[in-house]
Order: sequence, then C-alpha cells, then structure tokens
Amino acid sequence: MPIPNPDLRPLGRSNLRVSAVSLGCWPIAGVTSLGVTEASSLATLEATIEAGINFLDTAYIYGHQGESETLIRLALVECSPSRRDQLVIATKGGLHWDDNKKMVHDASPEALRRECETSLQRLGTDRVELYYLHAPDPDVPLEESAGELKRLMDEGKTQSVGVSNLDLQQLQAFQEVCPITAFQPPYNMILRDIETDIVPWCIEQQISICIYWPLMKGLLAGKLPRDHQFDPKDGRPKYPMFQGDEWEKNQDLIDDLRPIAESAGKTLAQLTINWAIQQPGITTAICGAKRPDQIKDTAGAMGWQLNEQQQQAVDVALERRGQPVTRWAV
Repeated sequence: MPIPNPDLRPLGRSNLRVSAVSLGCWPIAGVTSLGVTEASSLATLEATIEAGINFLDTAYIYGHQGESETLIRLALVECSPSRRDQLVIATKGGLHWDDNKKMVHDASPEALRRECETSLQRLGTDRVELYYLHAPDPDVPLEESAGELKRLMDEGKTQSVGVSNLDLQQLQAFQEVCPITAFQPPYNMILRDIETDIVPWCIEQQISICIYWPLMKGLLAGKLPRDHQFDPKDGRPKYPMFQGDEWEKNQDLIDDLRPIAESAGKTLAQLTINWAIQQPGITTAICGAKRPDQIKDTAGAMGWQLNEQQQQAVDVALERRGQPVTRWAV
C-alpha cells in the first residue's frame, strides 16, 4: 500500500491530484543509463508508490521497444489492478526510434493515434490520465497535432492533454485547438528562462507546469566535484553549465547551498528540488531514478519548507550566482 502523501496538488483544471515529486521513467528504459536491470526497475517503481508518489511520467520513446511503459504494467498494473486507480500516468507521443535507433519526429495525427494506442497496450490500461505531445514536429502544423490529441481526449483514451518543449507562441496556438492541462519544460535554480513569460501565462490559464531536469542532470545534487572528469561518452559537458566559468559559478552555488541543506536536515538534492516545487506555477518536479534508493531520496523533497532564515540564505546564494530572486503574487 502506498504511504499517504499530504503534498498532492491539482493538475491544471482537471480533477486529478498529483504528488509534488513525480517519477521520470526514462532511466528504467535502460537506453542511456548503465546498470539497469528489470529487477532494479521493478523495485524502483514499487519504491515510488511506497514513498507516496502517485505520478509517473513515461513516453512512447522511453525504450527502443517501449520498455518503460511495459515495466509500469508489470510492476503497478497487472500485479494489483486496484492500484491502477491510485496512479496518475502520463505518457507522450510524437517521437519514435527508426530501425537504426535514430530518434524521429512524427507528430502527424496518424502517428499520434498509433503511438497512443500502442502505449495503452504496453501499459495494460484503457486510458492514461495525461497524454503529451512530446515535441512539435517541424513538418506538421501544430494545429493538426493538437486536433488529434483533442480527439483522443474526447474518445476517453486520455483524460487530459499536455505539451512539452513548446515556446509561448506555440502554447497559445495549441490552446486555441485543444485545452492544455499541463506543460513540461526544463527548469531548476540555474535554468529559469520560463519565468519571464511562460510561467505567468500558465498561471493565468491554470495550466500546471511539470518540470524536468530539477537537478540539472545531477549537477545540483552536489555530487560532482570541481575536478570531476567526465567520461567521453557522457553528454553533459555539451551544456554550458558544465563548462568553464559557468561550471565554477555553479560549484560556488553548491558550496553556498550545502550548509543550508545541512541546517534543514536535508540532502542537497532534496533542497534544490524543494526550492523548485515551491516556485509559483510549479506543480511537480519529474525526477528520474533507476534504483529504489534514488527515488526514496528525491521523495524526501516533499512535505516541508525552509524556514525564513534558510530561505533568505538561499536567496543570497542565488543572487551571488547572478540568478534573480522572484517574488510573485499568485
């Protein structure tokens, strides 16, 4: 049985309520994560529910053969049909692997319908609570993709519709055709572009923001020392925050945040995720995990707040890093 979670939040205008930390199911697919086994993935999914997390984020493309969605069925749907009603499952369409394992955009109505129906079969369910357009397709008018997702919702294959990786103009165009319940962008202490225009618009429209990269690919967990040598196969060094002066500034921020986390009795990862889910407009932080201990740790970001002195210390650290301290009336 799941542990009751007091930190459940409304998902947009829907009647769904989701945990402030959700499980990102990309790692359990084993495409880019080393050491992933079916046993560890199934145990991670079980630990997710035990930690009070009810929101699972997956996608058609999570696994070359849909491994992520299949594992959710094996761990959480088939083993206990009654558990299905306790879960809020989100999946996505519009991206797939070709025969050479190359990622392909196809958000045509035909592809979205085919991928949605395949995802439902893999998940062993007749509907999902949230179905996202994974990314816009440059070769398909956004209105066509939106229209098909609206039809899938009207047919009951998804209870609500979300979008990911769109800019504000695209969000507005999509919303003209299909109501948006949730938007999924990257966001964390050092990646905050959405605060300028997208967050205020989503608040106004009552659209939930479900963020990914709350730890900036592990950087804000504080486990990468200044002299860390990245493996040549590690893709993180291509991002500016892992290079040169930005890397040093981020390490300074981590040094400033570490004693604040210790004073709160939390890990640095828990502190940075908690900061994110306390920001205006943010409904949930999607946290990837491939082992039970990882999701148990990040679940500890829920259900508490920094005291005033600790919050002020975080603000000072962010200002030193050159990040604005935002205080919005919501």
